[in-house]
Amino acid sequence: MADVLFTHSNHLFFDRKQMKKMQPYPPLQTLLAAAALRERGISVALFDSTLNPPEEGFAAALDTHRPRLAMVCEDDFNYLSKMCLGRNRDLAFSMAAAAGARAVPIAAHGSDASDHVLEYLDAGFDSVLIGEVETTLIELAEGRPRASIRGLAYRDADRGEGSVQRTAPRELRADLALPSPAWDLIDMQQYRQAWQAAHGYFSLNMVSSRGCPYRCNWCAKPIHGNSYRVRPALSVASEMLHLKAQFQPDQLWFADDIFALSPKWTLAFANAVESLDAQVPFKMQSRCDLMTRDTVGALRRSGCAEVWMGAESGSQRILDAMDKGTTVRDIYRARENLRSHGIRAGFFLQFGYPGERWNEIEETIRMVRETQPDDIGVSVSYPLPGTRFFAQVSEQLGRKSNWSDSADLSMLFRGEYSSEFYRALADALHAEVRGSFSDPDAWDRVRKLERSRAAVLVS
Repeated sequence: MADVLFTHSNHLFFDRKQMKKMQPYPPLQTLLAAAALRERGISVALFDSTLNPPEEGFAAALDTHRPRLAMVCEDDFNYLSKMCLGRNRDLAFSMAAAAGARAVPIAAHGSDASDHVLEYLDAGFDSVLIGEVETTLIELAEGRPRASIRGLAYRDADRGEGSVQRTAPRELRADLALPSPAWDLIDMQQYRQAWQAAHGYFSLNMVSSRGCPYRCNWCAKPIHGNSYRVRPALSVASEMLHLKAQFQPDQLWFADDIFALSPKWTLAFANAVESLDAQVPFKMQSRCDLMTRDTVGALRRSGCAEVWMGAESGSQRILDAMDKGTTVRDIYRARENLRSHGIRAGFFLQFGYPGERWNEIEETIRMVRETQPDDIGVSVSYPLPGTRFFAQVSEQLGRKSNWSDSADLSMLFRGEYSSEFYRALADALHAEVRGSFSDPDAWDRVRKLERSRAAVLVS
């Protein structure tokens, strides 16, 4: 038996794009929350749905562990959780039904649950944890009255069957001094084998910080808001050394929203990694304007092999409309600094933002061709609740308000072009950047769809 049975709703084989990529990472936030409960003497178990059949697996885990509480705790550091994908939500709801059939109370935590509290309660969840999860979950698992627990939403039967109660917001942790993730709860060999079979190496995830202080107007932040807190550099380097010694990963993925925000911290981190001999090649994500020569040099010393940046657009007008706070020049400068230090550069590109037309798209294509990033990720603007962008296009949203999976690329509002156009554009750009010209007609298809849109506008 276990006091709390953890799970999450990110099943890799429900997502076409992720299945093709085959880059599975353990649910880090889930493992951190489990470790925090253990530290308080609360027994835990985990059903990890990443690589395992989710419905039958979770039902079997409920029967095996007979928990006092089931917890669907999403990985706040996984961008797929932040995207609030429809299939993940459906899986979470099926887990609530399985727990309900066994009279096991079940709670949820994650971006989607925070944004859609009523839907989660209607689906059978007893509570939704809003904000940082660890302290709120400890208090819930200890059996404190729900009305006394900050950061909680639930139905109060005493106030009527449909009454949803929300307690005061949970304050953010003053520091990030948490126990090490409960790595023993997952089948590490299963992840290793998946990576080795697909790529010939094994990658593992960790984080150095929480949150992002920047205010891009399309970026939803239901968990950490605009806060940013970073762990001491020596602590992060020490964890690298621990992972290196215990699991021998060939690569690490820093899942921070923003890595290396402070030049001073980055220098201290590089020095700590070198002094501990903790280097493991790693990749991370940051911003173009943060990739200065000194910062990139420190990253190289600490083992950085690849940096992903939200370039978004080659049009300054679109970057300004997004409140991105960067310039097109920053993109070029960052690419050159990374290239000169032998670090791979990946660009996240976003098309379809309101006001973007063919001229701006051409500017982005030109920027990609001139800078020659090593890889790209292409998306279309995706409205999420709580953002200024969502408020701007909310009246245009139809019944479909979320993608079903990460390969969806559907326009959820009335954009300049169709979903078909943006999918063709993504395919053509990917093929060019990756040097795969198996479809020589890719750009012809893009131009044909663009001309057909222009003809409609003229008529």
